[in-house]
Amino acid sequence: MMKMQKKGYLKAFRAAFPYTIPVLTGYLFIGIAFGVMYQEKGYNFLWAILMSILVYAGSGQYLAVNFFAPQVGWWDVIFMTFMVNIRHIFYGLSLLERFGKMGKKRLYMMFSLTDETYSLFFITKVPKDVEEDKFLFAIALLDQSYWVLGSAIGAIAGALIPFNAEGIDFAMTALFIVIFVEQWLAGGNRIPAVIGLVSATVFRILSGADNFILPSMICIMLCLIAGRKYIEKQERKTDAA
Repeated sequence: MMKMQKKGYLKAFRAAFPYTIPVLTGYLFIGIAFGVMYQEKGYNFLWAILMSILVYAGSGQYLAVNFFAPQVGWWDVIFMTFMVNIRHIFYGLSLLERFGKMGKKRLYMMFSLTDETYSLFFITKVPKDVEEDKFLFAIALLDQSYWVLGSAIGAIAGALIPFNAEGIDFAMTALFIVIFVEQWLAGGNRIPAVIGLVSATVFRILSGADNFILPSMICIMLCLIAGRKYIEKQERKTDAA
């Protein structure tokens, strides 16, 4: 039984790896950028690696680099982290059914849910000869391993080689843009993407750069719920074509 499970996981990791290569290339570079930024603050490189293992928050970790200043209070840290990562509430709601079938693994799946991993869950079709729970678990674990590896490289390199880290935090924004463009060019149902673009643009104008995330996410969620049947109908048409 154990041998069959190990073979099942090995098969899942082999099947999942090709789909995670874009995340591998992106996470290595932005992980390196995070490691360099973190080490530049004067912390031991091991802390950057540990943070990527235990926190694993992507843009939240970039933001956290600035939290270690004396004037930043705990409530500021909590509020800013919540605002940056509030979108994960909506991610989780859309995956309740799939994660609910994964037993104990669902705890790690909830922890490891990043923007890129979430995207892969929805644009990647599970191979017919691979169990879905093992396949999704493989994607999540591979993605985090890339992030940890990139953080380790950046932190160690930053400790050994002097770097000017100015502007390096744009790497995360660049990755988001690349993933969005790839999904758009892949075709398929673009209605959710259009809803996201319009909502973010409108509330960016109305609320400003510091306050548009929450209202735009709420607007996106309401639009997707209201238009769910129509979106699913268009999705079926796209798949049939």
